[in-house]
Amino acid sequence: SGWTRRSAAAARRTWPSAPPAPGAATTATTGRTHTCHHVEDASAICADSGLSGTPQVRLSGAPDRCVGRVEVLHQHVWGTVCDDTWGLRNAQVVCAHLGCGRALRAPGGARYGRGSGPIWLDDVTCRGDEPDLFRCDHRTWGDHNCHHGEDAGVVCAGNSSSGEVRLVAGPHLCAGRVEVLHEGRWGTVCERGWDLRDAEVVCHQVGCGRALEALGGARFGQGSGQVWLSDLTCAGLEQHLGQCPGPTWGSNTCGHNEDAGVVCAAHPFTPSPAHPSPVPPEPSEPFQVRLVDGPHRCAGRVEVSHLGRWGTVCDDSWDLSAARVTCRHLGCGPALSAPGRARFGPGRGPVWLDQVRCSGEELTLDRCQRPGWGEHDCDHGEDAGVVCAGANPPQVRLRDGPGPCAGQVQVQLNHTWLQVCGLTWGLPEAQVLCRQLGCGPALSAPVGPHLPGEPHLAGLTCDGSESQLLECFGEWVGPSTCTGGVAQVRCVMPKGVAPSCTYLVALLVLMMSLGGALLWLTLRARCVPAHLGTPRAPSSIYLPRRASPGETQVLQLKDDAP
Repeated sequence: SGWTRRSAAAARRTWPSAPPAPGAATTATTGRTHTCHHVEDASAICADSGLSGTPQVRLSGAPDRCVGRVEVLHQHVWGTVCDDTWGLRNAQVVCAHLGCGRALRAPGGARYGRGSGPIWLDDVTCRGDEPDLFRCDHRTWGDHNCHHGEDAGVVCAGNSSSGEVRLVAGPHLCAGRVEVLHEGRWGTVCERGWDLRDAEVVCHQVGCGRALEALGGARFGQGSGQVWLSDLTCAGLEQHLGQCPGPTWGSNTCGHNEDAGVVCAAHPFTPSPAHPSPVPPEPSEPFQVRLVDGPHRCAGRVEVSHLGRWGTVCDDSWDLSAARVTCRHLGCGPALSAPGRARFGPGRGPVWLDQVRCSGEELTLDRCQRPGWGEHDCDHGEDAGVVCAGANPPQVRLRDGPGPCAGQVQVQLNHTWLQVCGLTWGLPEAQVLCRQLGCGPALSAPVGPHLPGEPHLAGLTCDGSESQLLECFGEWVGPSTCTGGVAQVRCVMPKGVAPSCTYLVALLVLMMSLGGALLWLTLRARCVPAHLGTPRAPSSIYLPRRASPGETQVLQLKDDAP
C-alpha cells in the first residue's frame, strides 16, 4: 500500500544497471517488516534510456530559435505536440528548457506550419515549473486524437543576456549613449545608418516612449569596449535592437567617436518616499504608457505607470477611441483595433485604470473620463490591448496578376518592397489581405515557385479576423531567406470593377473617307485603377481631322466627361 510514481522512480534508481541473468532473482532490501501478501506485489514501468535517451525538444518553422512549432524526440524520431489543452504554462516549460526566457504566447493550430511524422504528445498539462515537457501530465506517447493542423507552438521572449540596452551619460534616464549587452559585455552602437526608426526601437525597449532624436558623433561622450552594432535598418516595430537587420555583432570598422545616442520623449519617474500610501493622490510625474507582449512595438497589452509601478487597464468601456489616444501618444499612427480579454496575455501587478471613456482627442489616457487610480472590479483576464498601424505602416500591393485583386503579394518594409514567403501563407492570411485591399473574399492562396537569393518577408501568420496584414506580424517578422515559394492571392473581384485598367482593345481600322464624313469609333468603358480609386469617365476614340482617300491617321483618345 502507498505505492506511487515517486516510489517507482526510487525503485528504478536502486535497480542494478545491468539486467540480471535469465532466471536469476534480484531483490531490493529495505530492512522493514510488512503485513503484505504477494497478491499486493508492486510494479513499475520505466522509460528505456536506450530508446528515448535524454529528453529533447526543438522549435521548428521559424528563423528565430526561440519561436516555432514544438517538436519532441522519442525513440530517435522527431514528432509534434497536439494543441489540445496547450497553454502558457506548457509554453513556459518549453521556453525555460531551451534557455529562451519567459513564454509570451502558446499558439496552436499549426501556427508555424504543419509538422510531419508522428504526433507524440497530446493533452499536455503543466504546472509551469517542471524541468522539461516530459514531466508534465500527458497521454502515453503516440496516443492522440489530433492531426498536424493542430500542432502546438511557442513564442519565447529569448535569451535576455544578449540584446539588453541601456542609455548612458545623458541628462536624464531617457537620453544618452546607446549601449547594448552581448556575450556578457557592454558595448556601443555605431552611428552609421543610425536614424529615428532605430531610436524608436531603443526608446520602446527601455520604456521611454517615442524617440525624439537619433544622434551620432558621440554626442553623449565616447564609450569603451566593443562597438557591437552598426548599419542597422530597423523598421521601428521591432521589440529590441537585436531583431533589426544588420551586420553580425562586432562586425564593423567604427570607432567610439561614432557612438550613437538617443533622446526619448518620456522621463521615467523615480518613486519618492513622500508618497508612502498604497492609494496615493494623483501623481505629478509625466503620464507613461507602454505596450507589452505584442507582435511589434505598436501592438500589445496596454500598461500605464503610476507612482513608479506599472499596471494594466481593464477592458470595461475600452474602445477604438481609447486606442486612438494610446496609439497617438506612442507615435504609432492610427489605431486598428482595441482588443480586450487579455488578448496579449494577462499582466501582473495592479489594475490601475477601469471604465476609461475617451473622445479620441485627448492627449493621454489619464485625460479621459475614468474612476480614480486603482478603482476597478476587474482581474487580469480583462486586460485591454491595442493594435496600432505604426508610424510608417508597411504598404501592400499585388504584382503580375490579371487585375487589382489577384497576383503576387509584396509588402513594403523599411522603404523596400519584399516578396512574402509562402512557408506560412494560407487562406487566413489571404482573407486579411483581400479585406485590406477592398476586394471580395479570398478564393485561393497559391504559392509560386521558389526564387533563391531573393529577400522575402517571413513570419506573417493570421487567424483571418485581422483588418490588415500588419496585425499578423509575428515577433520574428522581417527580411529573410525563404525555403518556400512566393505568396500569391486570388480574391473575388468587387462588382463593377474591370479586370484591368488597361483598355484591352485591339483595333485594325482601314481608314477611309466616304463623302467627306468623319469616321467615329466610340468606346464606352469604365475602368477602376489598381488602387481602387475613382472610375474613369467614358471615352471616345476619334480621328483628329477629315481624312483624304487612302490616308492613314493615328486614333486619339479623349474623355467624354463634361
